[in-house]
Amino acid sequence: MTAPRPSLAQDIAWRLEAFAFDLMTGLARLFPIDAVSDFGAWLFQRLGPLTSAHRVAETNLRIVFPQADDAEIARLLREQWDGVGRWAVEFPILDKIIADPARVELVNGERLAEIARTGETVVFISGHFSSFEIMPAAIIHAGIACQITYRATNNPYVDERIRKSRERYGVRLFAPKGTDGARELIRALSRGESVALMNDQKFNGGVAAPLFGKLAHTAPGPSSFALRFDVPLQPMSVERIDKARFRVVVHDPIRLTSTGDRNADIEAGVRRVNQFIEERVYARPAEWFWVHKRWPNETYKKKRAAKA
Repeated sequence: MTAPRPSLAQDIAWRLEAFAFDLMTGLARLFPIDAVSDFGAWLFQRLGPLTSAHRVAETNLRIVFPQADDAEIARLLREQWDGVGRWAVEFPILDKIIADPARVELVNGERLAEIARTGETVVFISGHFSSFEIMPAAIIHAGIACQITYRATNNPYVDERIRKSRERYGVRLFAPKGTDGARELIRALSRGESVALMNDQKFNGGVAAPLFGKLAHTAPGPSSFALRFDVPLQPMSVERIDKARFRVVVHDPIRLTSTGDRNADIEAGVRRVNQFIEERVYARPAEWFWVHKRWPNETYKKKRAAKA
């Protein structure tokens, strides 16, 4: 189905956004990597608190850390804006970061090498941890045939630039939409290819499973694919060591059990995925992307009402 043609005003707005993206990219590529990263942290620590996303991040932090006092929440907010700012401005120079072996450490890389050597099919899962864009580069550079999925941006001009930026470090992306996207992923798995999906965003109509003690609608896709093709879930995460230096961690695979009750098995898989997300967030709380609304809107309304 062809997307509706945008209005002239919308098209102009998109083109201006794309120009700003090009300007940021050009400037970022002129300066040393760590200087670019530091500037992003400085900028977002000042601008982030002025946005509506700051309120979302604060609410999320209070959901996950209900016993934390105001000083602790304030500290985590500062640290997460530091991370978001670094991630935002590092994106245009990720190819330079990845090309420097001293900047990306791989933990349990033997597991990726094993997947590549044996041709094992897996469903990679992760969340928005630190500079999460580095994870697909690690998968592709290991020689694994994998469909790397992502959510396309609304602005088609910026989306085209994002794709080209990622192609500079070897990653070609697939943005699944609706049932056609799901079929393409199934075809890839049928060919013996792996797929990689982010699994820590709200998915309306998904499985309602606990996340930090509250029900969160979560995409069933990874668990459904793993059960259908009898392959493991392969968790990965990215950690920031210092400035623009990172650690990519390949965690132990998660092997789901098929009992014959498909719905119950998928729900059990979703719960295990959420448990993985919880463990990573508790271990490195400042590095999660807190500005996403992860829970139902009613949760945020109740939090705002309680604070008023």
